[in-house]
Amino acid sequence: MAVHPEASSKARARVDDRAEEISEEVDVAEHGRTADGETTSLDRRLFMQLQAFGSARDTASLVSSLESADIEGVLYEDVNDPTGVALLTLSEKPDAFVSDLRTFLQAAPFAELEPKPELTMLGRTYAIGHEQDLDETLVERPRRRVLDPELRWAIWYPLRRAGSFEQLSRKDQNAILMEHGGVGMAFGRAGLGYDIRLACHGLDKLDNDFVVGLLGPELHPLSIIVQRMRKTRQTSLHLERLGPFFVGRAAWQSSSR
Repeated sequence: MAVHPEASSKARARVDDRAEEISEEVDVAEHGRTADGETTSLDRRLFMQLQAFGSARDTASLVSSLESADIEGVLYEDVNDPTGVALLTLSEKPDAFVSDLRTFLQAAPFAELEPKPELTMLGRTYAIGHEQDLDETLVERPRRRVLDPELRWAIWYPLRRAGSFEQLSRKDQNAILMEHGGVGMAFGRAGLGYDIRLACHGLDKLDNDFVVGLLGPELHPLSIIVQRMRKTRQTSLHLERLGPFFVGRAAWQSSSR
């Protein structure tokens, strides 16, 4: 039985399309775009993990141990728990969290604290696709922000988008994200608050999609950012879950590398 040339051509086209999709699926680099519209890529990203603890009655001893260790991060005192703290650590290599950091946390004084696994958050920086400087977006700026001594206050929380967002067209998604991101950018231009956006797909035990950090010199503008974002279409219509929230003030920050 003869196969019509046109049918054979369409079949090859489908195979080629599928091959292209598979090729995109295994591309793990982050992508941006130059001012001239050319696509750029970078296989770097910064991982951040927040681990919270209770029964921390002596913050000074925790600070002392951190200062003598080769750990990059921030120690927050929990505003909602008088004996609570949280340690934010960052590394480009996730192995650091299960090697040096794991050993450090199993020794005194952190080993004597009470873990709060419900507040554990882990994520990675990512690019949307239009960033011109990927090194700045993925590594340098987020590191600089969390280690900035002027940005003492922080609110960290995870979120999961509803399936309704994924059903929208790319144009509608971009419009919703621009509305949502515009709130954060306005506060950033005013010097009142800055955000850290981390993807946590497959990294979160509750199957969240993102971890967000809001950082600022004072706490109340960060609360207002959350309040304003509740009115955006993404939060009001397309979020399935938000929180729990960790709110704290930096008691120690490592020096920026």
